[in-house]
Amino acid sequence: MDTDSVFDPWSPGFAADPYPGYARLRAAGRVLWSGRLGQWLVPHHADVRALLGDRRLGRTYRHRFTHEEFGRTPPPAAHEPFHVLDGNGLLDLEGDDHARVRRLVAKAFTPRTVAGLAPAVRRLAGELVDGLVAEGGGDLIEAVAEPLPVAVIAEMLGVPAADRSLLRPWSAAICAMYEPDRDEGTARRAVHASLEFSAYLRELIADRRARPGDDIVSALTAVHDGGGRLSEQETVSTCALLLNAGHEASVNATGNGWLALFRHPDRLAALRADPALLPGAVEELLRYDTPLQLFERWVLDDIEIDGTVLARGAKVALLFGSANHDPARFPDPGRLDLTRKDNAHLSFGAGIHYCLGAPLARLELAASLQALLGRAPGLRPAGEPERKPGYVMRGLRRLPVAC
Repeated sequence: MDTDSVFDPWSPGFAADPYPGYARLRAAGRVLWSGRLGQWLVPHHADVRALLGDRRLGRTYRHRFTHEEFGRTPPPAAHEPFHVLDGNGLLDLEGDDHARVRRLVAKAFTPRTVAGLAPAVRRLAGELVDGLVAEGGGDLIEAVAEPLPVAVIAEMLGVPAADRSLLRPWSAAICAMYEPDRDEGTARRAVHASLEFSAYLRELIADRRARPGDDIVSALTAVHDGGGRLSEQETVSTCALLLNAGHEASVNATGNGWLALFRHPDRLAALRADPALLPGAVEELLRYDTPLQLFERWVLDDIEIDGTVLARGAKVALLFGSANHDPARFPDPGRLDLTRKDNAHLSFGAGIHYCLGAPLARLELAASLQALLGRAPGLRPAGEPERKPGYVMRGLRRLPVAC
C-alpha cells in the first residue's frame, strides 16, 4: 500500500473525514512509513497506548542529546520565541524537568481547583446559551463553543475582561505550528503571538507577585516544594499551555460533538430525554470525532514494532483519531453509542503527558451540553458546517444553528 496516498493530511477530503483512511492504515500494518511527513505512523489503539507510556520515546530529545548528536538541524533562530514558549511547558518537557514542573503545577491546579470552578462554568455556559436563544440561533462555535473555555481560562488566570479578546488570536496563531502544512508565514505569526503572549503573561505574573489573588497565576508564582519553584519562563509556558491546549480541545470537542449529534437525531433525542446519559455522552463524543488527531514523539532509543525497527532519531506520529476507532478496542467504532461501556479513548493521551486539564475539559463540555439541551430544546442545524483547514487540531470554524 502507498501510505502517502491514504494518509494525506494536506488533502481537504482526508481532513474532512480521515476515519475511512485510518481503517485502511490499520489493515495495512502496525507501523507504516509516511515519506511525505518523514515519520512513522502508528494507527492501532494498543500500540498508541503502549507507546504513550514508553520512555524510549519522548516529546523532545534535548534532555539527552544535542541537535547534532541526534542528527537534527536546529530550528531557525528567528523561531526561537515560539520554541522557548512551547518547549518550557509540560507538554514538551521530559525527564527530571517534566517531573519537577508537573509536580509543582499539580500543587496549584488541583482537582479541588477544578471542582471549585464548576458553578462558574455552568453559569457562564447558561448565559452564553441564553444569548444564543435570544437571537434565535447563530453560529454555535462563535456564540458558545469558543467563548466558554476562553472565559474559563481567563478567569483562572485572572485576565481582565477587557483583555480577553487577545487570547483566542494568540492561541490560534501558536497552535497553527502543530499542523503538518505549516510554512514560514505560519511560523512568523506564531513567533509574533508568542512574543506578545509571553510579554503579557510576564506583566501579569509581576502584578500577581506584588498583589496575589485567587487565581492560578498567583498559585503558580507561590507554589514550591523541596525541588524548588517554577522559573518565570516555566510559569509563562504553563499559563500559555493552559490556554492553548485547554481551550482548543474544548472548542473542538463541542463543535465536533454537536455535529455528530445533529447527524444522529435519534441519539440526540435520547440524550434530551434522559439527562443521565450525559457523562457517557461526553466520553463518547470525545472518542467519536477526536479533537486532537495526532501526537508526535521522537525515538530516543531503538524500538521494534512487529518486526520493524524504529531507529533513534526517527519521529513517530501516534494517530489518536485512528486509535479511537480501532475495532480491536471499540466494538462497532463507527457507531455513535452514548451508552458505550469501558470507553478507553485516548483523546487526552496517556502516560506522563496525560492531559492535566482533562477534568476541566470534561466539565466544560458537560456544562455546555447540559445548557444547550435544557435551555435550547429545539436546537437544530441551520446551514452547512464549515471545518477548520487544519488536520491535527480537528474542529469546526462555523456551525450554524437555529433555536
